[in-house]
Amino acid sequence: MLVDLLTLYLIAVGTLLVSAGMTFWEHLTHPERSKTLRILASGYATLAIGCAAVLFRRDLPGAWGSAISNLILLSGYLLILHGVASFRGRAYRGLSAGLLGVMALIWIISGARWQDVVWNYASSIPIAIVSAVTALEMLRNRTMVAFPARRFVVAITAIHTLFYTFRALILPWLVAEFGAPLQAAASKITLYEGALYSVILPMTLLKLVREERHSHLMRESHTDYLTRIGNRRWFFEEGKRVIEGRGTRGPIAVLAFDMDHFKAINDRYGHQTGDDVLRAFADISRGVIGPDAIFARLGGEEFAALVWSDDARRSQALGATVAKTFAETISNGVHGLGIPATVSVGLAQFDDDVPELAQALSTADRALYRAKSLGGNRVEVAHATTLTVAA
Repeated sequence: MLVDLLTLYLIAVGTLLVSAGMTFWEHLTHPERSKTLRILASGYATLAIGCAAVLFRRDLPGAWGSAISNLILLSGYLLILHGVASFRGRAYRGLSAGLLGVMALIWIISGARWQDVVWNYASSIPIAIVSAVTALEMLRNRTMVAFPARRFVVAITAIHTLFYTFRALILPWLVAEFGAPLQAAASKITLYEGALYSVILPMTLLKLVREERHSHLMRESHTDYLTRIGNRRWFFEEGKRVIEGRGTRGPIAVLAFDMDHFKAINDRYGHQTGDDVLRAFADISRGVIGPDAIFARLGGEEFAALVWSDDARRSQALGATVAKTFAETISNGVHGLGIPATVSVGLAQFDDDVPELAQALSTADRALYRAKSLGGNRVEVAHATTLTVAA
């Protein structure tokens, strides 16, 4: 079905306004991306105004109508670039001012004499540049690599770049070769592509924001609110994945940690200090055990770690280092505390027959209780007979 240019312009204006409204509304439910969404909504609205201005560009004398319409459209693309860049806290103020200034100067110099040439070809160059930078900006956003929508944003903006590069560099030669009808066809194709762009890009960017929000909520559901390490749910989910897929990971070890006399610390120094002690322990332990271990707060003053391969072989030394470093650091006031606090550690090691994580942790807990009964501030290893019973 053939659609005339006026209808295509109206479709583009309508879809852009709808996209602007949806994006602006979305910022109410995504406060962490409120600025980004408001910038993007402004960009879509500006593009809509630019498309509407195109319909009346011939009503103004000389090249004023074309120049104003083109600069408004370019401003819309620049706002979209700023919105995409704000995902990484970046901005392109210099590029924006430079492109708008150069394009305005071109319009002033060309005037009405070269109006059609600038409108049909030269004005495509800054749009291609902005679209290319937008694609590159999203491609460089490593924090969103895991989100499928990111790849679509890159693809959409890259296609838009190629389309306007073609208009600027190749179309003039084709029109010179085959005549003016080709220019009219290219204008209509541009509007078709623009209408698709005005729908697909906003929807994809909204999906990207939602994917990021979902990922954030999932991460928070697996994170302990106080210490910002994994919580009990995360420990068992990740631990199960490691044990079931251990393959060549080698031996497995589970360390159970429990603060010694923690109730006395809360009673004497207050719960705020107790929370500080827990945070300090989490930081110290993570530094000793390393970022690859599965380390979590199970609840209260109880923590656990799952290590494998070489770390499992030296897990007793890791546990001892955690206990020693924690006691020395806290008492020396490195974390601003300067109070006596120690931790007991229970260790269960498995070379071949690894039980389910709950059983392995239960074995480590029994060793932990023995460490506490012996006065605390020490590491106790589960005996071979204990491991056999647990398995």
